[in-house]
Amino acid sequence: MCWLWLFLAIVLEVTATVCLKLSDGFSRFLPTALMALFYGASFFPMAVALRRLDVGIAYAVWSAVGTALMTIVGVLVFKEGASLLKLSAIVMIMVGVVCLNVASRQAPAVRKGKRTIASFVQNEKASQPTAAWSELKLDGEIKLVAKRN
Repeated sequence: MCWLWLFLAIVLEVTATVCLKLSDGFSRFLPTALMALFYGASFFPMAVALRRLDVGIAYAVWSAVGTALMTIVGVLVFKEGASLLKLSAIVMIMVGVVCLNVASRQAPAVRKGKRTIASFVQNEKASQPTAAWSELKLDGEIKLVAKRN
């Protein structure tokens, strides 16, 4: 369901960008007002999608799909030029998003029992003994953790 929310956010953002183009530099009221409305509305479904999706993946998909859709709209609706280079660039963006998605699924999770930065900060606010920072390496990925003295 979170992917549907993300897709809705993308559609609203692309619609807002079309209105931005139609506003003619904010000189036309209705497209300008619709642009503000659609951009503002796009943040709600994005926020709902972020409840379950990693922010890096969600933003990469949002921007990549939005870029691809706007390129298609630009060519078909606004009669902007199409070229093999433009198509190749869009394909490379999409391949990059797929690679990010695959990489995030393969990333190791922080093992249970290890303290993260967030838990370190929360516990420090609760007046627990002081801790020092150390590094924890998991499969080549460095994570900062708290280490009790």
